[in-house]
Amino acid sequence: MKQEATFFEDKEAVLIYVAKKLKDALRLESIFDTAGLNYGVEADEYRGGIIFTSVRVGAFFYVLPDMVKAAHEIMRRHGYKPYVEPGSAPS
Repeated sequence: MKQEATFFEDKEAVLIYVAKKLKDALRLESIFDTAGLNYGVEADEYRGGIIFTSVRVGAFFYVLPDMVKAAHEIMRRHGYKPYVEPGSAPS
């Protein structure tokens, strides 16, 4: 279920996905809600583009460390490619 920022206070949230389109973000929220997964989502900026880079806004999805593996599995089942921090082992 979607959680407020207070749910993550004093805990280390892990970035698992950046949705670049609203439709994509809403679909993933629905998938996580149906699965009963606790997650947080917030709008933030990222750099996009290959030749002409620009700053864009996306929906950044977070979970607690103990839920990363489950979140990645749910995402893969629904055709999403989870974000994995560079240098860390994929789950």
